[in-house]
Amino acid sequence: MRIGELSSRTGASQRSLRYYEQQGLLHAGRTASGYRDYAEDAVLRVDNVRRLLADGLTVDDVRTFLPCLDRDLAQEPACPPAVEVYQRRLATVRRRRADLDQVHTRLTRQLRHWGG
Repeated sequence: MRIGELSSRTGASQRSLRYYEQQGLLHAGRTASGYRDYAEDAVLRVDNVRRLLADGLTVDDVRTFLPCLDRDLAQEPACPPAVEVYQRRLATVRRRRADLDQVHTRLTRQLRHWGG
């Protein structure tokens, strides 16, 4: 299928699909006229990539899932790197959240001081 159809079927923009390909997360063949040609399993792969990114993982994190991206990650048992990657990302989120709580406290305190 061409990039427009893959975009329609997955909800990913064509720009995102080209980016996934550039990052090694998605692969396309080429037609004789040079157009990208994706296999049917690209739909599941793109859905998985989008799900992982929406969960807060980075592209580098998603690369660790390469051996599993052609499986239904939402329905099947955890891919071998999944637990470690999610634990690491959750620890990062917790640190950032704590940092933001401190910023919130300082901003609130300063506004109170100014009478705002």
